[in-house]
Amino acid sequence: MNVVDLLLKLLSFESLTPDDAGSLKFIEEYLDDYEAIYVNKEGVKNLMLSKKFSDGPHLCFAGHVDVVPAGDGWETNPFVPVIKEGNIYARGAQDMKSGVAAFVQACKESEDFEGTLSVLLTSDEEGEGKYGTAVMLQHLKEIDFLPDYCIVAEPTCETVFGDAIKIGRRGSINGYLTLNGKQGHAAYPEKAINPVHQIAPILDKIAGVDLDEGDDDFAPSKMVITDIRAGMEVTNVTPGALKMMFNVRNSTKTTQEEVKLHIAQCFDGLDYSLELTQGSYPYVTKRDSKIVQKLTSSIKKLTGLETKLSTAGGTSDARFMGAFGIDVVEFGVINDTIHAPNERTSIKEVEALCAVFKDTVKHFNEGSI
Repeated sequence: MNVVDLLLKLLSFESLTPDDAGSLKFIEEYLDDYEAIYVNKEGVKNLMLSKKFSDGPHLCFAGHVDVVPAGDGWETNPFVPVIKEGNIYARGAQDMKSGVAAFVQACKESEDFEGTLSVLLTSDEEGEGKYGTAVMLQHLKEIDFLPDYCIVAEPTCETVFGDAIKIGRRGSINGYLTLNGKQGHAAYPEKAINPVHQIAPILDKIAGVDLDEGDDDFAPSKMVITDIRAGMEVTNVTPGALKMMFNVRNSTKTTQEEVKLHIAQCFDGLDYSLELTQGSYPYVTKRDSKIVQKLTSSIKKLTGLETKLSTAGGTSDARFMGAFGIDVVEFGVINDTIHAPNERTSIKEVEALCAVFKDTVKHFNEGSI
């Protein structure tokens, strides 16, 4: 079985979050000389497959086998992969069974490594992820088996294969603010306190405002208002309260405390309440880390490209790796149809991704970085 055959097989599993649909058992049997550890919780399955070749660093490949629902608009059955004009169409083709197939095949074909190779897979990344990769990592920490380095094979490329890897991700702070006023008749504004009027002059201090200047790794942490509502959808009643929601994709330079302080300065003297939650925390792997250097070297060797080191985009399970102190990067196929109808990737990309992973494994311990 080659990497394309493997991908076609994985795409045939209807593994809607958090159901792996038997795909993890199949991968376990495919890598039959790797030792398996399962950590399952609340219907979520997590699998670690590892093989110690010799003493040396522990290099892990990680990803998820679950996919989002297909939705409408498909020209073919989303769980019966179809090859057309060099492309493979199916749900999960880009996100991220192509990456899983590439690193599983790379591990299958790697006959030697100075250290330990492993594969970490979960059936819940597309959902809340509460019982997914983080649960497995906690177990690995308890048994002293955390990887030293990790490649998460999420789709990272932008326009051509090899043009971008992720060396970090921004965090996500969610804000829920209530501005209290005093309800009254619109004809007697002097008898009411209108929270809409109160927030109007404040908006230019919060809407789209950068909370830090950014740095070489991260764009500025920007405050993005996602919802504002007040009133009862009538014209003759002044609203008694206004509710606003916002999000800050934060770098390592901005925390909840900075957000709270900015809001306090802007709403000084007003009657408001604020709740902040942290959906994920930012992380960044140093550019001179061995995993960054070795992966970019393999990409350049096989594609000729100087790959961009990015921290843009949403979030992924790499954030959990970063939180456990693991040097982690993300690299996969082009990201342009994920979660969309007729999701697809190309055969050339999948084969190239597998080749990059094999080359990274082969040369990982050459030289000193």
